[in-house]
Amino acid sequence: MNLYLETLGYTANIVAPIFFILFLGYLLRRLQLIDDAFVATGSKLVFVITLPALVFMSIARMDFHAVFNPQQLGYVLVSILISFALIWWLAARWIKAPEDLGVFIQGAFRSNYGIIGLAVSFNLFGQAGLAQASLLLALVIPLFNVLSIICLSVPMQRSETMRLSDTLLEILKNPLILAVMLALPVSWFGLQLPEVVAKTGNYFANLTLPLALLTIGASLNLKSLHDTSSQAFWATALKLVILPLVLTLGAWLYGFDGQALAIMMVLFGCPTAAASFVMAKAMGGNAQLAANIVLTTTLGSVLTLSGGIYLLRLLGVI
Repeated sequence: MNLYLETLGYTANIVAPIFFILFLGYLLRRLQLIDDAFVATGSKLVFVITLPALVFMSIARMDFHAVFNPQQLGYVLVSILISFALIWWLAARWIKAPEDLGVFIQGAFRSNYGIIGLAVSFNLFGQAGLAQASLLLALVIPLFNVLSIICLSVPMQRSETMRLSDTLLEILKNPLILAVMLALPVSWFGLQLPEVVAKTGNYFANLTLPLALLTIGASLNLKSLHDTSSQAFWATALKLVILPLVLTLGAWLYGFDGQALAIMMVLFGCPTAAASFVMAKAMGGNAQLAANIVLTTTLGSVLTLSGGIYLLRLLGVI
């Protein structure tokens, strides 16, 4: 009994602070202490400045040769591609409306790893976990964006050649990708950052997770739960339960354990990225369905991520 209680307490300490701040953002928005302008400005500040600073500092300070794990990167890449293809193949036999199909596929595979994933990884393993998660983030950012463009455009039978090329250019200019590219040489050669740069970077980095979680919480609209559908339910079940369970089990059977396995479980089990709603709306997809999936996966991940961490802890993996 003591083991179960200790494990429960450990899990609560990891997950509860993250979702407490998220729901605090929702509450502050309802109380009108923060407004839509704050959410828009805060989200942009996180994307352009503070999250890149967090990623840069976490990678620049790590021992690259100790943290870099090409097998982990390869497993994540192959797992996401296979999951994407299987979800599309299955969904196409059930969902006939093209504006729903792409949104369902995107909602079932695209993780909010940049915020929720980094926060959970940091709470689990400190700076070492944050550094390894940042390397995975550098892989999944372009991958998620390209796959989202494909699944949202092909069912609509639209020519997205120019849009896809524009997206690839935007990915290269993405502040997070630039942060990784700048940080990797620093980490590889073991360079010491000037103290003024390190302190300034740390100030911005420390601002990232609280501000990002507050803006995500403030963006939630619980009223849309009344309009939820079976498609949103199954996308949520795939995103939070089926894929994390299958892919994490596969990673364990492959030979991953400890920090590497736990960080992959977090990646596979994160809620759907809020950016999926923006992209779906811009490309003519079912924006209501996209919003519902973001909401239900965000709420549901409180339980599923907690459950995953609890099981890994109970099994002695972490």
